[in-house]
Amino acid sequence: MNSTIQKDQFYDSFIKNFISVVFGLIINYINGTFVLVFCKSSVFYSDPRYILYTHLVINDMIMLSISVGLQVTIYAVGPFSLPVCCVVLFVSVIVTKNSPLNLACMAIERYIAICKPLHHPQICTVRRTYMLIWFIWTLSAVPAFSDIFITLSTRTESFFSTAVLCHMVIIRNTWQHVVNDTVSNVVYLLFVWITLIVTYFKVLSAANAASADRVSARKGRNTILLHGGQLLLCMMSYITPLLSTVLVDLFPQSRSTILFILFLLSNILPRLLSPLIYGLRDKQFAERVKVYFCCKKTQIIRVT
Repeated sequence: MNSTIQKDQFYDSFIKNFISVVFGLIINYINGTFVLVFCKSSVFYSDPRYILYTHLVINDMIMLSISVGLQVTIYAVGPFSLPVCCVVLFVSVIVTKNSPLNLACMAIERYIAICKPLHHPQICTVRRTYMLIWFIWTLSAVPAFSDIFITLSTRTESFFSTAVLCHMVIIRNTWQHVVNDTVSNVVYLLFVWITLIVTYFKVLSAANAASADRVSARKGRNTILLHGGQLLLCMMSYITPLLSTVLVDLFPQSRSTILFILFLLSNILPRLLSPLIYGLRDKQFAERVKVYFCCKKTQIIRVT
């Protein structure tokens, strides 16, 4: 009886890890293709919109790699060194905060391009865009460093020499961590939502103005709406703990399945939206992606 249970558990965990790894590889391949197209096309280097978009895609690739890697490691290895776990979670916190902030910056760039087109080349330069990306990483690192300071001040020395399952709930389970997470999430998301709402209505008013390029304004307005939709999916990672608690209490026998489905919905599938929403909607990106895949197909045919 025990051996049967172990086999079932092994089979269940193998299937879940297999699905996560396959999805992760496919999504990272798609995202990596867009990054490669950006790197090979000099026309994108001087456009802040494409720079911010590519940064968002790279950030999603890092986030996805950490999420899938941690899941497989927990299943395959189990507990491991806490300092290593802290470093991984440190990077995870930063890239998680990066996504909504990057979306806000992309919305502001679209607002300037549509509502202040004459000032756009002076305001949105390549140098300032890269400085903005560094600022995003610095701002996102503040809550991560706060978590480290809280962990160092609230844990004993023996805690850092133990092997643990690398999960946020296990490492960051003090009330100080909860307060730090709540405050940072509320402040950051409130800033992002206000930015998206203000820029949307600014672009909407520009679309109704006779002097504005209505086609461009309509596209910008739709893009900001898509930013809002992607932000809602980003917020899945914040409401997942509460949602998992409610669902597990209602269906305790399906706990493992519920947690896995929520993991897919909050950590894996949203990473696919960046290329689908922005890359394929942009004619220049879409055309170069088609050329890239056509060249790859031609090379494969020649080899065979």
